[in-house]
Amino acid sequence: VSHQRTDWISIHSHICHLLIPVLGPQPCFHSEKDRKHGKEQLLRRQESLIALALSTAQGFVWAGKPLEAIPAALQALRFSSRVFGSGSVQLVPIYLLLAGASTGTGHLRQAAKYLSQAQWIILQTPDCSAALQSKLHRELGLFSIAEGNLDQALYHLANDVYLATAEFGLNSVEVSGGYFHMANIFFHQNKMDAANSLYTEV
Repeated sequence: VSHQRTDWISIHSHICHLLIPVLGPQPCFHSEKDRKHGKEQLLRRQESLIALALSTAQGFVWAGKPLEAIPAALQALRFSSRVFGSGSVQLVPIYLLLAGASTGTGHLRQAAKYLSQAQWIILQTPDCSAALQSKLHRELGLFSIAEGNLDQALYHLANDVYLATAEFGLNSVEVSGGYFHMANIFFHQNKMDAANSLYTEV
C-alpha cells in the first residue's frame, strides 16, 4: 500500500489521463496517410509522457525527495525504452537520475546497476557527447562518495570537470558542479588549501 501511495503521489496522479491513449488499443486506420498520422500522434503522446515523467522525477530529486523520484523515473525509462530502444543513448540521463535517487535512498546496489547500464550504453555509443559522459562521471563520483571511496570519487569528478570543460569551456557554469563536489571532499579531508581554491573556482 505504501508503494502504491508513493507511486500515485510521484507520477500516476500526473499521467493517468495520458496512459489510456498510449497504452489502450490503437484505432484501425484505413489509409496509409491515416496510419502514418496515427503513428506520429502516438509518438508525440509518448514523448510528452516521457518529458513529464522525467521532469517530475527531476523535480523530486531537486526537492530532496529521492524516494518519490524513483516511480516517475521508472515510468520515463519504461516509455523511453519502448520509443527509442533499450540500448539507446536517450536512456542514459534516466539511468543516471535513477542512480542518483537510489543512492539518495541508500540503495547502493541498485544504484550500481543503473550506473552500469548507463556506462554500457555510453561505451556502445562512439559519438556520445562529452556532456553526457561528464554527467556519467559526476554520478559515478557521487556514488563513490556514498560508498566512502573518496579517491575513486576524485578520479570521476576530475573526469567530469575535464569533459564538461571540453564541451562547454573552462569558465562555464556546467563545470562548477564537479569542482564543488571535489572541494567538499578536500574540505572533509582537511586539505583546506585545495578546498578553498576549488570553492573560489566555483
